Amino acid sequence: MPENLTGADLRLLIQRVFRPGPADRGLLIMVDLPDPHRPDNEGWRTRRRLAADWAAKLAAERTALGLERVTLAWYPNVGGNNADLPGAAVPGDPHWVPDLAEDLAGRPAEPFRDLLARHSLVLAPTELSATAPLKLAARDGGFRAATMPGFLPSMIPALRLDYDEINRRVKLLKDLCDASERCVVVTETSAGLHELVLDLRHRRGHASGGLFLANGVAGNLPSGEAYIVPYEGEIPGDPSLTAGELPVQLGGELALLEISGNRVRDVRGRGRLVDLEREHFAREPAYANLAELGLGVLGDFGLQPTGSILLDEKLGLHIAFGRSDHFGGSVGPSAFSSPSAVVHQDRVYIPETQPLVQVREVRLEGEEDARAIMVDGSYVGVF
Repeated sequence: MPENLTGADLRLLIQRVFRPGPADRGLLIMVDLPDPHRPDNEGWRTRRRLAADWAAKLAAERTALGLERVTLAWYPNVGGNNADLPGAAVPGDPHWVPDLAEDLAGRPAEPFRDLLARHSLVLAPTELSATAPLKLAARDGGFRAATMPGFLPSMIPALRLDYDEINRRVKLLKDLCDASERCVVVTETSAGLHELVLDLRHRRGHASGGLFLANGVAGNLPSGEAYIVPYEGEIPGDPSLTAGELPVQLGGELALLEISGNRVRDVRGRGRLVDLEREHFAREPAYANLAELGLGVLGDFGLQPTGSILLDEKLGLHIAFGRSDHFGGSVGPSAFSSPSAVVHQDRVYIPETQPLVQVREVRLEGEEDARAIMVDGSYVGVF
């Protein structure tokens, strides 16, 4: 039987992650639904039932949490990770778990704007990530959100970690990124060594330590990463200096991305998956944008990959492509051909996810100094 959380576990989790105060009156649990264009899968079905179970248990704990309401709301999936949310969702009884978006037809819907106004605490255990739109909506300061795209019962141990220590570590990494002009990532494949220089000028890092203590923020849970958007060259007369090579393992195939000006310019390699990736970059030029340098720390806490990017990216180095505006970059949904084409795609550099690629060094450099923070895939001299 899959692991689950008791009502007491959930209460402690909400208290630890959000630390609700007198001004917090409601908790919203929002979940997306399959449709013919985005069909159901076992993990999604499990997640919907898990969300309904959590909503029922947390409703029973709302007095202990000092909350007036716990609301479970369903909405049609938006077609792609980090695409904008629909206008409304359907609040429902936790004992009713819909199978498809069409099951919402005829049921009273409430605008997301109003739902978020009535609930300052938000959990989003969704199939498709809602992190980007919730980050942008949270900037008004009315709520704070923990997003859980692709969450699986196998990740429950990660919810029991010492997030004070995790928060300490990611803040150290954020500060190191803030003090650096560039990051040099050296990887090795059967073809030899590859070097990518990421331009960190004009940017500030972010610390995602799994604590959401004040309104105005949204981020992943489980969490445990520092991240920064490489400079994308949006300042007139100041092009991005991000350039070099980055290998990406796709199934059993190896693609070598040639990068300049913070964009993928060419994809070398052979195979069906490599060809599909090359076509994706050509079809959606915004996808070719280097959108994130991520430094996850949860691998040091004994966690193993689950196959879901939500947890796996927090285990070590990851580099993402596509949308970046939710992290402080300049590439948003309007840069893509349609809302369903919006993507923020992470590539995770740990042996379990990319065994054909080894991380030899990650080095942060300023104008006068350089510091290796990762050697042979492990952090060195940081914590």
